[in-house]
Amino acid sequence: MSPRLPPVTRNLLIANIVLFVLQQLLDDDSTLAITRWLALWPFGHDIAVNLGGDNVVGLGFRPWQLVSYAFLHGGVMHIVLNMYALYMFGGLLERVMGARRFTIYYFACLVAAGIAQLAVLYFFQPDAMYPTVGASGAIFGLLAAFAVLFPREKLMLIPIPVGIPAWLFVTLYGAAELIFGVTGTLSGVAHFAHLGGLVAGLALLWAWGVRPPRLRG
Repeated sequence: MSPRLPPVTRNLLIANIVLFVLQQLLDDDSTLAITRWLALWPFGHDIAVNLGGDNVVGLGFRPWQLVSYAFLHGGVMHIVLNMYALYMFGGLLERVMGARRFTIYYFACLVAAGIAQLAVLYFFQPDAMYPTVGASGAIFGLLAAFAVLFPREKLMLIPIPVGIPAWLFVTLYGAAELIFGVTGTLSGVAHFAHLGGLVAGLALLWAWGVRPPRLRG
């Protein structure tokens, strides 16, 4: 297998890193703040934000945020973990799916993750006014695809020090996200966005007729 990353995965990595750098450079500027305009804000009424002087703008949901939020991150560890997962799984899946289908798959998962997050906030936390950022929803979609296409490959689930089959890894990870989301454990993490990306990925693979290979002992 070629050590070079295929183009879509490589470009996604570059775009995420560039936007993260811009966040660090511009988010202290009240007018140009990347997070203010590109993060995913809850659906509903805008809130008024005074940018200084008489410059008041409305802050809230905009349609493009369903894509742009997934190219922003909340800190160095956040982007490192997501980009490591994209590097690990993206190149392999792009080679298997092809560039066009991989692109559709990745963006479908990140949009579905954003919609899931908006729905949860709208129905269960209507007064919340904080942004969602990160590629994690799309990454969970990649995990779903890996588990379907390579169910017997071993993955490591921290803190368990042994490899477990990919299908079991993703099942346990998804169950943990559901429990954390329902109970409010690990607040500040968009658990339902993760689940949205995971479920959307599985649904899209099913619609494409992709089935896991038969498992033989």
